[in-house]
Amino acid sequence: MKDKRPALKRAVAVGDLIISLLRQQGLESKIEEYRAWLVWDSVVGPQIAPRARPVRIREGVLEVRVEQAVWMQQLQLMKPQILSRLNTRLGNALIKDIFWRRGRIEPSPGEKKPEGPDWRCVILDREEEAVIEKAAAAIPDPELRQSLQQLFTRQQRLEKARRGQPPR
Repeated sequence: MKDKRPALKRAVAVGDLIISLLRQQGLESKIEEYRAWLVWDSVVGPQIAPRARPVRIREGVLEVRVEQAVWMQQLQLMKPQILSRLNTRLGNALIKDIFWRRGRIEPSPGEKKPEGPDWRCVILDREEEAVIEKAAAAIPDPELRQSLQQLFTRQQRLEKARRGQPPR
């Protein structure tokens, strides 16, 4: 007769193992603080989330990178509400303050890049260029005419890219 093999223990998820190891090292409070990344989008909403992203936490201060100064100003006014909602979602008053820093927002690893060609790579055909030249021809000042042609050209390239026409 064969010996019965003992029942296998249930496998532990890797995430649980990592959390257990961090707790053993006394880093449990850091785990709680960094949950801010997980709840950030739902706390600030879909309009703010792509324009402001958490970067780091130091001594209870969450540093958030914001893409434009105008957004930084608006978020500074909203800071008490954001801080309150964030700490409510985290369960404790872990985040003491938020520091806004102007900078480029890098896409998240799972975030898709926009589809379609870059508008700056789109080349206009002769007909489109002729229409732009004709529209700007009535401007007597050569510097202003050139600026207007550049503006019309950029606008036409952008529209062409939005329609999904490939660059040439």
